[in-house]
Amino acid sequence: MEQQLYDYGMIGLGTMGLNLLYNMCDHGYSVAGFDSDISKVENLKKSKGDYQIYGAQNIKEFLDVLKKPRAIMLLVPAGHIVDLVIEELKPLISPSDIIMDCGNSHFTDTDRRIEYLAKDNIHFMGVGVSGGESGARYGPSIMPGGSKEAYERVAPMLEAVSAKIKNEPCVTYIGRGSSGHYVKMVHNGIEYGLMQLIAECYQLLKEITGISNEELHVIFSNWNNGPLQSYLIEITSLIFTQKDDLTQNFLIDMILDSAHQKGTGKWMSQNAMDLQIPVPAIDAAVSARDLSAFKNERVSASQKLKGPVTNLFNNKNEFAKIIEQALYFSMITTFSQGISLMRLASIEYKYDLNPEEVVKIWRGGCIIRASLLENIRLVFQQNPELQNLMESGEISEKLNSSQEEVRKVIKIAVDNGIPVPGFMASLSYYDGYRKGWLPSGLLQAQRDFFGAHTYQRIDRKGNFHSQWNQKI
Repeated sequence: MEQQLYDYGMIGLGTMGLNLLYNMCDHGYSVAGFDSDISKVENLKKSKGDYQIYGAQNIKEFLDVLKKPRAIMLLVPAGHIVDLVIEELKPLISPSDIIMDCGNSHFTDTDRRIEYLAKDNIHFMGVGVSGGESGARYGPSIMPGGSKEAYERVAPMLEAVSAKIKNEPCVTYIGRGSSGHYVKMVHNGIEYGLMQLIAECYQLLKEITGISNEELHVIFSNWNNGPLQSYLIEITSLIFTQKDDLTQNFLIDMILDSAHQKGTGKWMSQNAMDLQIPVPAIDAAVSARDLSAFKNERVSASQKLKGPVTNLFNNKNEFAKIIEQALYFSMITTFSQGISLMRLASIEYKYDLNPEEVVKIWRGGCIIRASLLENIRLVFQQNPELQNLMESGEISEKLNSSQEEVRKVIKIAVDNGIPVPGFMASLSYYDGYRKGWLPSGLLQAQRDFFGAHTYQRIDRKGNFHSQWNQKI
């Protein structure tokens, strides 16, 4: 009997890989799976049910059962492991085969791998996937970049397994080269910023009003029924009601206040600095996570460093309404920073990104999905060349009408000694962007004074140097 050949291959049968594999099978695709941990292959075989799934014991067997030209998906940890898998595959695969890296690889690694495999006419695609375990199983947002030819071959499958908004798949061809992984990096940076802002709302409400977890649940649930409607607000409301199995306390109160990160937010900050594009809300979020990790030092410092006495805000609902507007303002400025970086990076790296298409696929499946994104999509649909989201008439009106609240929140936080780096960075970005004059001329003068770095003038073009009145 002739052996059945399978439509797709999946290397990496961890949580994400396994769930995405089952998602593909739900949509009528047959899939062969492989993992270096053979116990995961055995688990796949046992749990496959009526699905057309093949669990391979080794790479050669895995490749032998795939239809040609092959389409192979990788969901393995980013970094050196991806290169090891490529080296294992390379001698055994054929020209026109496609390898899709669906992990969180750094975009520069993706560019290197595309160039390396192109020498043998093998397509390598960087495919950003967002949505966590549930998204992978039932519909993620997918950000594929690389060869347009390769994308068109796998597009029907990606569209089938992706999340849907109004029957529109949350996947699109992102662009050339490493664009898919770049856009996923920006997505994750925005995610860092939004999570930090929500955490600051939590601390403000908790410390300034003495609010209970049950009341926090109600407030966040109400927020999720309004302009702040989003996945992150929704899950935050649910977190506050979760009881701890070990103590019967609320679980949120038993979790150590030391956050972790895998690096994608940091990558965005680093790249933005390389390109000299400001993303202060994301920078602040990364730094806040770093500071939280100094738990022992913070506990020690809390005994020595003094701040103001906390003045409780008695009207919890009134304070929640102020914070709601401040958060809405800051969410907009955070998206503005990420999209601005994406737009300018597209020019630098020749990605040819379409902001509307990117925002469109973020509306469903992914971690940063929010009702606000539909407003943003419409803005870019009307003006694809918009330099910054905040310049849109509709968006600027939203910012103008909520800026008073973010200023109030920051003042209250400062007066009570509560750190709000996310809110501060969001407002500083807004205030800096809207100012027609900034004190940077003094910076130019200082640089020319001590290092003869030259300066530019307001009344004529060119670079100038002066002999300053030096007394030293």
